[in-house]
Amino acid sequence: MSDPLRRCIAQLSRFPGIGERTATRLAYWLLRQNPEVAREIGAAISALPVEACRCSRCFNIAATDPCHTCASPRRSSTIVCVVERPQDITAIEETGEFTGRYHVLDGAISPLAGIGPDQLRIRELVRRLQPECISEVLIACDPDVEGDATALYLARLLKPLGVKVTRLAHGIAVGTELEYASRSSVSRAIANRHEL
Repeated sequence: MSDPLRRCIAQLSRFPGIGERTATRLAYWLLRQNPEVAREIGAAISALPVEACRCSRCFNIAATDPCHTCASPRRSSTIVCVVERPQDITAIEETGEFTGRYHVLDGAISPLAGIGPDQLRIRELVRRLQPECISEVLIACDPDVEGDATALYLARLLKPLGVKVTRLAHGIAVGTELEYASRSSVSRAIANRHEL
């Protein structure tokens, strides 16, 4: 292999989930394309750290500060959805169901990984409560041990401040047959049942 090809494969291999074999396939795919394709991809990657920024209010990744969601007068300012990662916002926005604002924690409480509340953007969330007149915090952390610990910590911290704390329901996914659902999913579905 030529040096430019090896360098390209080595750099592509740095992406999470991309091994040397996939990186090699991507590099050869790029070589088969019009040279403009590789230039456009390279330009987009090079521009990312320069043009993308963190919203100073919600800490989402955006092109402007404040981000489009925080700046929109059509979004409800009384409810904030707390997520672990910026990409979680995309999943919620794709539903079209949530019309409030967001807050990115940049992780979840995980004592085994050495991540406590001080390593997350929890202080920034508390600082937003009064000035923005937030009355409800919807916790949309992952349904795992770390997400549960984070949700419990936030509930204990925020409820005494007079804020309604809610959490996304957990349970059986739509389209899943009950007999194939995991025990924990069925358990959560029963615990999170609602009246019809």
